[in-house]
Amino acid sequence: MNGLMQDVTYALRQLRKAPGFTLTAVLTLALGIGANAAIFTLVHAVLLQNLPVSDPKSLVRLGDKDDCCVMGGRPENEGYSLFAYDLYKHLRDSAPEFEQLAAMQAGVSQGALTARRGASNSLSKASSGEFVSGNYFQTFGLQSYAGRLLLPSDDVAGAPMAAVLSYRAWQRDYAMDPSVVGSIFELNTHPVTVVGITPPSFYGDRMTDTPPDFYLPVTMEPILDPGALLKRPEASWLYVLGRVKPGTQIGPLQEKMSGLLRDWLIPQKVYQNADGKKALPKSHIVLTPGGVGIANMQAEYRSGLELLMGISGLVLLIACANIANLVLVRGMARRAETSIRMALGAARKRIIRQMLTESLVLACLGGVAGLAVSYAGTRMLLALAFPDSPGLPIHASPSLPMLGFAFGLSLLTGLIFGIAPAWITSHSEPAESLRGANRSTRDSASLLQRSLVVTQAALSLVLLVGAGLLTRSLNKLEHQNFGLQTENRVVIHISPDNAGYKPDQLQALYGEIEDRFRALPGVEGVGLSLYTPLEGDNWGEGVTIQGRPEPGQNDHVGASWDRVTPDFFQVIGQRILRGRGITDQDTGTSPIVAVVNETFVKKFFPNGEDPIGAHFGLDGVKSAGEIEIVGVVSDVKYVNPREAVQAMYFRPFLQHAPLSDNADVRSLFAGAIMLQMRGPSEGLEAQVRRTLANINPNLTVVNFNTFGGQIEGQFTQEKLIARLTLMFGMLALVLASVGLYGVTAYTVARRTPEIGIRMALGAGRGNVVSMVLREAMLQAGVGLAIGLPVALLCVRFLKTQLYGTGGQDPVVFAGAIVVLVVSACVAGLIPARRAASTDPVKALRTE
Repeated sequence: MNGLMQDVTYALRQLRKAPGFTLTAVLTLALGIGANAAIFTLVHAVLLQNLPVSDPKSLVRLGDKDDCCVMGGRPENEGYSLFAYDLYKHLRDSAPEFEQLAAMQAGVSQGALTARRGASNSLSKASSGEFVSGNYFQTFGLQSYAGRLLLPSDDVAGAPMAAVLSYRAWQRDYAMDPSVVGSIFELNTHPVTVVGITPPSFYGDRMTDTPPDFYLPVTMEPILDPGALLKRPEASWLYVLGRVKPGTQIGPLQEKMSGLLRDWLIPQKVYQNADGKKALPKSHIVLTPGGVGIANMQAEYRSGLELLMGISGLVLLIACANIANLVLVRGMARRAETSIRMALGAARKRIIRQMLTESLVLACLGGVAGLAVSYAGTRMLLALAFPDSPGLPIHASPSLPMLGFAFGLSLLTGLIFGIAPAWITSHSEPAESLRGANRSTRDSASLLQRSLVVTQAALSLVLLVGAGLLTRSLNKLEHQNFGLQTENRVVIHISPDNAGYKPDQLQALYGEIEDRFRALPGVEGVGLSLYTPLEGDNWGEGVTIQGRPEPGQNDHVGASWDRVTPDFFQVIGQRILRGRGITDQDTGTSPIVAVVNETFVKKFFPNGEDPIGAHFGLDGVKSAGEIEIVGVVSDVKYVNPREAVQAMYFRPFLQHAPLSDNADVRSLFAGAIMLQMRGPSEGLEAQVRRTLANINPNLTVVNFNTFGGQIEGQFTQEKLIARLTLMFGMLALVLASVGLYGVTAYTVARRTPEIGIRMALGAGRGNVVSMVLREAMLQAGVGLAIGLPVALLCVRFLKTQLYGTGGQDPVVFAGAIVVLVVSACVAGLIPARRAASTDPVKALRTE
């Protein structure tokens, strides 16, 4: 221990004597370690962090997919991850292997509830809520912060309506007022008693940017939601997660749960036909670890975060190569000192240990500085990844796992860049060093330096190619033809069902909304819809064309659909190509009609048949013909900007399809108002809120956005990855250029006598510049030769992130090569010009 302390003290003294070297090395390491630690913070919070609950390792989820939010019919590959309420009860009551088995609503979103504290005169507020089973909090082993949590007795039909408020919402909206507990709230106009507050650390059963404000018993769902799902055995809308008893084997339990599932499915309608009976034996449940909760966000961000972790690792390798070069140059400069110490009896082992200690101390200093970079980097990452999600439970401040990661990374980094220089420097021969043999440029140190520069150049090319491909992909993704107009368009999300409206009141409400908004200054057009393009929502059903056989399970007859008012197509810029659009005459008492898009025509009328006047029905019913096609509109991307346009049909508001169920009732409630403005819409949000409040105080704005802003929000993850990759690529380029400059400058300094002799014998300045620059460019060229195939190999890991560009884009590769060559040329030219200005007389006098 005394020897170690002596080595550390000696290392600090040596670093203090070389402030330029120390500062450069610490800053380089801080960037490399800080970038990795910042991304690790995000990776740990999103992918690795368990729920803040009791014993998360004993939690098991039923299902392995992030399906959301309501599913009718059979799932893909017969694997169930969403469950009907009756099915959940069947599984819960038949599986004593679980201490508790809880159910929770799959779809949790902002605006699902309209909340107002009963004793206040404030306006109603759009809030998020989640329906959960009565044993939800017992399953997680949680204790309330104030009051009590939900109990199974609350989740019984006819029980007093109770809710639990999240700590975050209590703090944000009600200033932690203790009188909130026990008070009456109006939720969707119904009186509900808030019985308690969740623990501060609990953010729900999943990580999401819209954590629930209220937790409500599942049995309250038919009261608060007009399109109730609770009593529909064909509607799967719940996730199920439980805590297994100690000693339970997951394999046998999974088989048992799959058998219980099949027993319940036998009488269900979708398993009565031939396809259903054939598929029934394949129906199954996969049990997965539930410690992280419902892993929807993990599935969405996993590939992107893993990619960023790999990219930041490459940057750290480049930084290590750079520091190794600096340490090696410093070691070569101290070769004479080392040789004298060895000549006086110092053991080689001791010298290696001292140099390694110096490297580790340097790495630890870089790690400490990296914590500051990590904190700032994490804040930047959160702002880029989740720009509109202040409630996300991810914090920039260092956590224990992040501190451990940074410390471990610092030690590893110190070993990586310290071993080779320490070994080479300590293995010089004292006699030769003291005779001046260190002037030679043909030694192992020089070879290692050049190898490090080649490695830096190769890795830099890989990062530059990746950054170029991702940036090009993002540009194509953002500027593709969506088929609509976004300029001067505004989207206002609303929830009439939460405001207490019944289906027979909607026609008057929609008429009043259109009249009042048309009267606002600057408004040219008003349209209402169930949902709007590229907002992240999608409704779909199977379609059966009249006169054709009933489709089988493997027939792709699905189509998305939306409800719209007559002016909606004009407001978003969707053109009517044939027939007519939706009109005011398409009411609840008129024949049921639909307008279809071009893709729908190509999919269901592939032989050129005229779709106008054709009839179709929903849900695969034989001889279906309730809906008549009256028009065809242009294609517009509604769902996923990365995918092709989906087959889609549009229905008028307030028209029921005779064969549809409660889902059709739910679809009668408009979810959005679209406004077409004459110019910019500054100050419009306040006018919109006042207008809605004048219609009904419970009619709140769930979300206000420009149409362009809504579409831009679809590319948040792509922007994060592209921008960070570009930033890391430029950082790698700078580090590689600095490394090349350092090696070239060091080589020139050691070859000063040789260059002086060459110039004394008649070599011109141009010859000297060419000689030095040629060696520098040779190293860059070897790096390019190695980096090109490596980049081609690594591109395959980017394919899932790319859109509209191939992995072998010649423009991107050519651009990356040019940038690297120019940077190498600049880095080599500076010491080359310095070498050319060498005075032969002074060089020879020094010799």
